[in-house]
Amino acid sequence: MATKNVDVLLVGAGAMSSTLGVLLKHLDPSLTISMVERLEDVAQESTSGWNNAGTGHAAYCELNYTPQNPDGSINASKAYGINEAFEQTLQFWAHLVDEKALPEPRYFINPTPHVSFVWGDSNVAFLRKRFEAISQHHMFVDMEYSEDPAVLSEWIPLVMEGRDPAQKVAGTRVKYGSDVNFAALSRSMVGYLQSYDNFELLLNQSVTGLKKTSDGRWLVSTKNNKGGNTVFNAGFVFLGAGGAALTLLQKSHIAESQGYGGFPVSGQWLVCKRQDVVKHHLAKVYGKASIGAPPMSVPHLDTRVIDGENALLFGPFAGFTTKFLKRGSFLDLFASVRLNNLWPMLKVGLSSMELIRYLITEVLQTRHSRMGALREYFPNANEDDWELAVAGQRVQIIKKDPKLGGKLEFGTEVVAAADGSVAALLGASPGASVTVPAMLQVLGKCFPKQMASEGWKAKLKAMIPSYGESLADNPELLKQVRQYTLSTLGLNKIS
Repeated sequence: MATKNVDVLLVGAGAMSSTLGVLLKHLDPSLTISMVERLEDVAQESTSGWNNAGTGHAAYCELNYTPQNPDGSINASKAYGINEAFEQTLQFWAHLVDEKALPEPRYFINPTPHVSFVWGDSNVAFLRKRFEAISQHHMFVDMEYSEDPAVLSEWIPLVMEGRDPAQKVAGTRVKYGSDVNFAALSRSMVGYLQSYDNFELLLNQSVTGLKKTSDGRWLVSTKNNKGGNTVFNAGFVFLGAGGAALTLLQKSHIAESQGYGGFPVSGQWLVCKRQDVVKHHLAKVYGKASIGAPPMSVPHLDTRVIDGENALLFGPFAGFTTKFLKRGSFLDLFASVRLNNLWPMLKVGLSSMELIRYLITEVLQTRHSRMGALREYFPNANEDDWELAVAGQRVQIIKKDPKLGGKLEFGTEVVAAADGSVAALLGASPGASVTVPAMLQVLGKCFPKQMASEGWKAKLKAMIPSYGESLADNPELLKQVRQYTLSTLGLNKIS
């Protein structure tokens, strides 16, 4: 059995681990880092291009980020937070492009307008109110609004063709939205890390155990899927393994892992690769979610650019499985049940009947019903042009709640040991779009002394010009960084 001593062990080779690895290498190039991945290549699970929608989540088009308050007003606080988080991520990517650590932006990000589209009197009234509320804020000042079918036909021709002219419709648009190939991005970042002599990528490695030593380090056992075992003696361990992060966190037995459970949600897409259809749609068009649907199931019709291949994607159609990973085991959910999370999981199950009914309905959908849902967004869609594809697996967070006993959380959350020796990222959407602020949270929890040093602060400021400042409160700073990122990443090329 081989033993490797490392400063940092990154478990999982997706967007989160690769981002954390690059951040750490910029902050301290002397760190020895190993990255282990269960599959045969990097970015094959949730980060894979066809396993997610590729939306650069900036709250431009996602209506679930701006819910309506009981008094009818719009709550935009989450939208402002997500927009700022994505702006931080864009700054980091732009910096890596500038220093040639990433390839030309078109290989991983492409300008794709973000559009919200609704129909019916109540939905149009909601969208109008949403626009009036958030377009006053400097973060959303470039948003456009229209109820004119002629204008909407210019923005989203496929969505408007064949639509009943008497139907009341409305839309908003931000031109500089983006379509992101997170797999290509992650592959490029891992490739950059491999340029360092003190970085190592090991594939086909499944983590079998985590044990803390008396000196505060971690012994992490892995099994090579093709034979052989390795033990890593690591000063810091990051569990960035997507849906599997929960079960790995449980293996650590840290106090902070107590009470956490997971609710797996699967998904499917309808995909069109017929180029004479694809060329007529350049947008990510988000609508309103069905009652009871989780936020990740908001219907949307998307332009996708994946490794040079253009396509349209519609969905997601949610489903339920007990797997925590697309290439996982049906025993994953059952194996994650512990005495410390049983009550929160039972309480969530009992209080989520609306969600469960929604998932059952989704699972029972026929191809005919899926095409019916698509035609609400693309009335002239031809069934022969679309094929069904399985999306990536998502595991929503279940956690203890003093009032409810347990609650289901939609979002991402960093869970770290009190001593900062191990951390995990749990949850789903907005996921990879907020990799940078999420990994800054990890650094803050696990490297507090270094993060407080002037050296690390200066390096972070160079990588993320808005670091330490609020873009939501500083219009001039946002204008400067947005001009930089849109230009550097080519997101200002939509006329």
